[in-house]
Amino acid sequence: MVKIIHWLDEHLEEVLLTLLLIGISVLVVGQVFARYLFNHSLSWSDELARYFLVWSAFLSVSYCVKKRISIKIDQFQNSMSKPIIPWIKMIRHTIVFAFCAIMVPYAWTYVQQSIQSGATSSALQLPMVYIQSAPLVGFILLMIRVAQAWLREFRRSWKYLLISFKQFMKNQIKEKEEAV
Repeated sequence: MVKIIHWLDEHLEEVLLTLLLIGISVLVVGQVFARYLFNHSLSWSDELARYFLVWSAFLSVSYCVKKRISIKIDQFQNSMSKPIIPWIKMIRHTIVFAFCAIMVPYAWTYVQQSIQSGATSSALQLPMVYIQSAPLVGFILLMIRVAQAWLREFRRSWKYLLISFKQFMKNQIKEKEEAV
């Protein structure tokens, strides 16, 4: 069970995003072939590709946080001293986590409304709850990944704090020895 959880922690978003990208590619290429070779349009392929794209958008945010490849402005952060940078990142992660914590109840309400309405997609007749649950899943995964990043930076900040404390103590001892 622990191995499965570890594997999911490491590869969940990668596998899902890869499958979604392959699905989008196959659907779009299939649609092109159907239109230009067979002069027949697939009514459902555009819809399914769009739904795959929606899911990939919400999943990719947590993947980017996990891999630390999100777009960010580093100028302010890089102007700070190295021991302060983890604290700045922790503040940023706290803001993102708070945003997700605010959005999850709204996403849950959105899913509940979708279930109650029983709406289906126009071409596939797929229950819209499958598509409209993407924000909920995305925000929950993002909260998990941001919490992991926060803990990583917390450990790093304490490492710098301990190094600074050791240096401070060495300086205090050195000053006392020089005073004697």
